Amino acid sequence: MTDLTTYIKEKLLSAGADLVGIGSISELPSNVRCGLPIGICVAVKYPKEIIRGISELPTKEYYDHYGTMNEKLDELVSLGANTLKALGYQAVPQTRVYVRQFTTGNISMLPHKTVATRAGLGWIGKCALLVTEEYGSMIRISSILTDAPLDTATPINESKCGACNACTNACPAGAISGKNWDVSVYRDEFYDADSCSRTARERSMISFGVDTSLCGKCIEVCPYTRRYLENE
Repeated sequence: MTDLTTYIKEKLLSAGADLVGIGSISELPSNVRCGLPIGICVAVKYPKEIIRGISELPTKEYYDHYGTMNEKLDELVSLGANTLKALGYQAVPQTRVYVRQFTTGNISMLPHKTVATRAGLGWIGKCALLVTEEYGSMIRISSILTDAPLDTATPINESKCGACNACTNACPAGAISGKNWDVSVYRDEFYDADSCSRTARERSMISFGVDTSLCGKCIEVCPYTRRYLENE
Protein backbone atom coordinates (compact mmCIF):
# COMPACT_ATOMS: atom_id res chain seq x y z
CA MET A 1 0.00 0.00 0.00
CA THR A 2 1.42 3.38 -0.98
CA ASP A 3 1.99 6.10 1.58
CA LEU A 4 -0.73 8.24 -0.03
CA THR A 5 -3.29 5.43 0.12
CA THR A 6 -2.47 4.75 3.76
CA TYR A 7 -2.61 8.46 4.56
CA ILE A 8 -6.04 8.99 3.00
CA LYS A 9 -7.54 5.87 4.58
CA GLU A 10 -6.18 6.73 8.02
CA LYS A 11 -7.36 10.33 7.66
CA LEU A 12 -10.93 9.20 7.00
CA LEU A 13 -10.95 6.43 9.61
CA SER A 14 -9.58 8.73 12.31
CA ALA A 15 -12.29 11.26 11.43
CA GLY A 16 -15.05 8.72 12.08
CA ALA A 17 -15.40 6.43 9.08
CA ASP A 18 -15.95 2.76 9.90
CA LEU A 19 -14.97 1.43 6.46
CA VAL A 20 -12.98 2.97 3.61
CA GLY A 21 -12.54 1.29 0.25
CA ILE A 22 -10.79 2.44 -2.92
CA GLY A 23 -11.50 1.12 -6.39
CA SER A 24 -10.98 1.74 -10.07
CA ILE A 25 -14.05 3.22 -11.74
CA SER A 26 -12.37 3.80 -15.09
CA GLU A 27 -14.61 1.25 -16.83
CA LEU A 28 -17.67 3.36 -16.07
CA PRO A 29 -18.79 6.04 -18.56
CA SER A 30 -16.56 9.10 -18.25
CA ASN A 31 -19.48 11.52 -17.83
CA VAL A 32 -20.82 9.84 -14.67
CA ARG A 33 -17.42 9.94 -12.94
CA CYS A 34 -16.34 13.45 -14.00
CA GLY A 35 -13.59 11.85 -16.08
CA LEU A 36 -11.88 10.68 -12.89
CA PRO A 37 -10.59 7.10 -12.63
CA ILE A 38 -10.67 6.37 -8.89
CA GLY A 39 -13.55 6.07 -6.44
CA ILE A 40 -13.28 6.15 -2.66
CA CYS A 41 -16.24 4.78 -0.71
CA VAL A 42 -16.74 5.76 2.92
CA ALA A 43 -19.11 3.96 5.30
CA VAL A 44 -20.39 4.67 8.79
CA LYS A 45 -22.36 2.11 10.78
CA TYR A 46 -25.55 2.47 12.78
CA PRO A 47 -25.35 1.88 16.54
CA LYS A 48 -26.48 -1.64 17.38
CA GLU A 49 -29.34 -0.46 19.59
CA ILE A 50 -30.83 1.57 16.73
CA ILE A 51 -31.05 -1.46 14.45
CA ARG A 52 -32.32 -3.72 17.23
CA GLY A 53 -35.07 -1.17 17.80
CA ILE A 54 -36.59 -1.41 14.31
CA SER A 55 -37.64 -5.06 14.42
CA GLU A 56 -41.34 -4.11 14.34
CA LEU A 57 -41.46 -0.62 12.83
CA PRO A 58 -38.99 2.17 12.03
CA THR A 59 -38.41 4.46 15.00
CA LYS A 60 -37.84 8.16 15.57
CA GLU A 61 -34.36 7.27 16.84
CA TYR A 62 -33.63 5.48 13.55
CA TYR A 63 -34.88 8.50 11.61
CA ASP A 64 -32.71 10.87 13.67
CA HIS A 65 -29.60 8.73 13.21
CA TYR A 66 -30.26 8.48 9.48
CA GLY A 67 -30.01 12.25 9.22
CA THR A 68 -27.02 12.51 11.54
CA MET A 69 -25.12 9.85 9.63
CA ASN A 70 -25.79 11.54 6.30
CA GLU A 71 -24.39 14.78 7.71
CA LYS A 72 -21.34 12.91 8.99
CA LEU A 73 -20.78 11.32 5.58
CA ASP A 74 -20.92 14.72 3.87
CA GLU A 75 -18.27 15.93 6.30
CA LEU A 76 -16.08 12.89 5.70
CA VAL A 77 -16.14 12.97 1.90
CA SER A 78 -15.58 16.74 1.94
CA LEU A 79 -12.60 16.21 4.23
CA GLY A 80 -11.20 13.51 1.97
CA ALA A 81 -11.68 15.56 -1.19
CA ASN A 82 -10.19 18.70 0.35
CA THR A 83 -7.18 16.71 1.57
CA LEU A 84 -6.54 15.35 -1.91
CA LYS A 85 -7.03 18.75 -3.55
CA ALA A 86 -4.53 20.29 -1.12
CA LEU A 87 -2.04 17.69 -2.37
CA GLY A 88 -2.61 18.78 -5.98
CA TYR A 89 -5.11 16.17 -7.16
CA GLN A 90 -8.61 16.52 -8.54
CA ALA A 91 -11.33 15.31 -6.18
CA VAL A 92 -15.12 15.52 -6.16
CA PRO A 93 -17.02 14.73 -2.94
CA GLN A 94 -20.37 13.14 -3.77
CA THR A 95 -22.25 14.95 -1.01
CA ARG A 96 -26.05 15.00 -0.86
CA VAL A 97 -26.12 18.44 -2.48
CA TYR A 98 -23.84 17.26 -5.29
CA VAL A 99 -25.78 14.04 -5.93
CA ARG A 100 -29.17 15.77 -6.02
CA GLN A 101 -28.03 17.77 -9.05
CA PHE A 102 -27.82 14.57 -11.10
CA THR A 103 -30.64 12.45 -9.64
CA THR A 104 -33.67 11.47 -11.69
CA GLY A 105 -36.53 10.04 -9.66
CA ASN A 106 -34.84 7.60 -7.30
CA ILE A 107 -31.83 6.92 -9.52
CA SER A 108 -28.56 8.81 -9.06
CA MET A 109 -26.03 9.24 -11.83
CA LEU A 110 -23.26 7.36 -10.03
CA PRO A 111 -24.62 5.52 -6.98
CA HIS A 112 -22.37 5.24 -3.94
CA LYS A 113 -23.15 1.50 -4.02
CA THR A 114 -21.49 1.22 -7.42
CA VAL A 115 -18.33 2.85 -6.07
CA ALA A 116 -18.52 0.54 -3.04
CA THR A 117 -18.60 -2.64 -5.13
CA ARG A 118 -15.71 -1.37 -7.29
CA ALA A 119 -13.83 -0.67 -4.05
CA GLY A 120 -14.42 -4.19 -2.75
CA LEU A 121 -16.41 -3.11 0.30
CA GLY A 122 -19.38 -5.36 -0.39
CA TRP A 123 -22.06 -6.46 -2.82
CA ILE A 124 -25.61 -5.44 -3.63
CA GLY A 125 -28.08 -7.52 -1.65
CA LYS A 126 -31.45 -8.74 -2.87
CA CYS A 127 -32.91 -5.68 -1.13
CA ALA A 128 -30.74 -3.39 -3.33
CA LEU A 129 -28.68 -2.21 -0.34
CA LEU A 130 -24.94 -2.65 0.01
CA VAL A 131 -24.11 -5.68 2.16
CA THR A 132 -20.71 -5.88 3.85
CA GLU A 133 -18.99 -8.78 5.57
CA GLU A 134 -18.30 -6.61 8.63
CA TYR A 135 -21.65 -4.93 9.31
CA GLY A 136 -24.17 -6.44 6.94
CA SER A 137 -26.31 -3.61 5.57
CA MET A 138 -26.49 -1.52 8.78
CA ILE A 139 -24.40 1.25 7.23
CA ARG A 140 -24.75 4.51 5.33
CA ILE A 141 -22.25 5.27 2.55
CA SER A 142 -20.92 8.11 0.43
CA SER A 143 -18.07 8.49 -2.04
CA ILE A 144 -15.31 10.62 -3.53
CA LEU A 145 -14.11 10.71 -7.15
CA THR A 146 -10.45 11.49 -7.76
CA ASP A 147 -7.42 11.16 -10.02
CA ALA A 148 -5.02 10.55 -7.11
CA PRO A 149 -2.77 7.52 -7.74
CA LEU A 150 -4.26 5.35 -5.00
CA ASP A 151 -4.03 1.59 -4.62
CA THR A 152 -7.29 -0.07 -5.63
CA ALA A 153 -9.05 -3.17 -4.33
CA THR A 154 -10.37 -6.13 -6.27
CA PRO A 155 -13.97 -5.29 -7.25
CA ILE A 156 -16.92 -7.43 -6.19
CA ASN A 157 -18.99 -8.38 -9.22
CA GLU A 158 -21.63 -10.72 -7.86
CA SER A 159 -23.76 -11.30 -4.81
CA LYS A 160 -22.79 -13.44 -1.82
CA CYS A 161 -26.42 -13.75 -0.69
CA GLY A 162 -26.84 -17.13 -2.36
CA ALA A 163 -30.10 -18.90 -1.47
CA CYS A 164 -30.82 -16.64 1.52
CA ASN A 165 -34.23 -14.97 1.28
CA ALA A 166 -34.42 -13.35 4.72
CA CYS A 167 -35.03 -9.87 3.34
CA THR A 168 -37.30 -11.13 0.56
CA ASN A 169 -39.58 -12.87 3.03
CA ALA A 170 -39.55 -10.04 5.58
CA CYS A 171 -40.16 -7.10 3.21
CA PRO A 172 -43.49 -5.45 4.18
CA ALA A 173 -43.85 -4.09 0.64
CA GLY A 174 -43.12 -7.32 -1.20
CA ALA A 175 -40.60 -5.21 -3.12
CA ILE A 176 -37.82 -7.81 -3.22
CA SER A 177 -38.01 -10.52 -5.88
CA GLY A 178 -35.31 -12.78 -4.46
CA LYS A 179 -33.12 -12.58 -7.53
CA ASN A 180 -29.39 -12.26 -6.92
CA TRP A 181 -27.47 -9.21 -8.12
CA ASP A 182 -24.43 -9.18 -10.34
CA VAL A 183 -22.87 -6.37 -12.36
CA SER A 184 -24.95 -7.25 -15.42
CA VAL A 185 -28.28 -7.01 -13.57
CA TYR A 186 -30.20 -3.72 -13.45
CA ARG A 187 -31.76 -2.82 -10.10
CA ASP A 188 -35.35 -2.84 -11.36
CA GLU A 189 -34.95 -6.49 -12.34
CA PHE A 190 -34.87 -7.59 -8.70
CA TYR A 191 -36.22 -4.71 -6.61
CA ASP A 192 -39.30 -2.44 -6.80
CA ALA A 193 -38.11 0.94 -5.50
CA ASP A 194 -41.52 2.62 -5.79
CA SER A 195 -43.29 -0.05 -3.77
CA CYS A 196 -40.55 0.04 -1.13
CA SER A 197 -40.75 3.83 -0.82
CA ARG A 198 -44.54 3.88 -0.63
CA THR A 199 -44.73 1.25 2.09
CA ALA A 200 -41.82 2.77 4.03
CA ARG A 201 -43.66 6.10 4.12
CA GLU A 202 -46.76 4.39 5.46
CA ARG A 203 -44.76 2.62 8.17
CA SER A 204 -42.92 5.79 9.19
CA MET A 205 -46.21 7.68 9.50
CA ILE A 206 -47.70 4.92 11.64
CA SER A 207 -44.66 4.71 13.91
CA PHE A 208 -43.52 8.31 14.47
CA GLY A 209 -45.69 10.56 12.32
CA VAL A 210 -43.17 11.64 9.69
CA ASP A 211 -43.75 11.16 5.97
CA THR A 212 -40.35 9.74 5.09
CA SER A 213 -39.33 6.62 3.18
CA LEU A 214 -37.56 4.82 6.03
CA CYS A 215 -38.30 1.22 6.95
CA GLY A 216 -35.12 -0.75 7.64
CA LYS A 217 -36.69 -4.18 7.98
CA CYS A 218 -34.37 -5.67 5.34
CA ILE A 219 -31.38 -4.25 7.22
CA GLU A 220 -32.49 -5.71 10.54
CA VAL A 221 -33.11 -9.26 9.26
CA CYS A 222 -29.99 -9.64 7.08
CA PRO A 223 -27.86 -12.52 8.43
CA TYR A 224 -24.70 -10.46 8.04
CA THR A 225 -26.29 -7.69 10.09
CA ARG A 226 -27.51 -10.22 12.66
CA ARG A 227 -24.00 -11.68 12.99
CA TYR A 228 -22.61 -8.24 13.86
CA LEU A 229 -25.48 -7.46 16.24
CA GLU A 230 -24.99 -10.72 18.10
CA ASN A 231 -21.20 -10.34 18.37
CA GLU A 232 -20.83 -8.53 21.69
